[in-house]
Amino acid sequence: MNRRRNLLLALSALLSARAIQAQSGTHARRVCVLGNDKTNTNELMPSFVASLRDLGWIESKTVTFDYRWAEQRYEQYPALIGELVALGCDLIMITAGVNAALAAKKSTATIPILLVGGADPVKFGLVDSFARPGGNVTGLTQPLADWGKFVELAREAVPRASRIAILANPANVSYDEYGAQIANAARQLGLALHMIPVTNKSGVGPAFDLAKQARADVLIVQPDGMLFNCFDEILQRARTNRLPVVAPFYEAAEQGALVSHSFDILALYRRAAFCADKLLRGTRPGDLPIEQPTRFKLTINLSTAKDLGLIVPQALRGRADKVIE
Repeated sequence: MNRRRNLLLALSALLSARAIQAQSGTHARRVCVLGNDKTNTNELMPSFVASLRDLGWIESKTVTFDYRWAEQRYEQYPALIGELVALGCDLIMITAGVNAALAAKKSTATIPILLVGGADPVKFGLVDSFARPGGNVTGLTQPLADWGKFVELAREAVPRASRIAILANPANVSYDEYGAQIANAARQLGLALHMIPVTNKSGVGPAFDLAKQARADVLIVQPDGMLFNCFDEILQRARTNRLPVVAPFYEAAEQGALVSHSFDILALYRRAAFCADKLLRGTRPGDLPIEQPTRFKLTINLSTAKDLGLIVPQALRGRADKVIE
């Protein structure tokens, strides 16, 4: 009888403790992150975690993180999302782009999904609208309207250019729309356009052979995780072929591209923490408007221009946020 009474008392105490913990809101919330590249994620996530900390979330105490990386293999998204959903996430954070967000939305209609840095979520059916997303997806994203800008920058940076080569990944859900916008911009400027599909790292070498055959004057790189992962090789081959590169990655010009134009990705991750805070505190994703970057950075590498025998027009240099001598 005493044993039974003691067992009931112990069970009652345990349940009471858990009830108090739940009521106080001190139990750790679980954020599950799906990214493409571990190294890139590790460079960006500290800004997100630090901003969450400023909002009162302490890693390993009030919030925990679980990570999965697709390593640029888009076909892995459904399985990786399945693993994260099985963990019992309070929030799924997608840093791998729209393809991954679509896989997440297909896997769960109840867990909040925070897309960070993806393409237009309305265009690809993730949300109903920017102002009222509806469903379980929200986030911070870049609209598609900016893609033609890279053709304009290529022409400005290399005024003599008449033939533009584009490296783009057909596996990316935005490939067709990206190509259409790039083609429209090239047509308006009277430029010949050569779309060169690249689906994996082994395709980079043959892509440059095609660019050479097309006698391309400038190379533009699509904003795509796989291409970002191959960017060192792309720059190396571009130098060998004396082909100026215009890229959408914020650090591309610092690595050796002639021009880079992108939103401030670190600022985007810091801002994403404010969205995550609201979602973790109970705001419905469908009621949280999609945010868009308001700050873009234009960087020009004059050292690269000198190596290529190019003179970047003063008008373009004057608009740059950063000029690398």
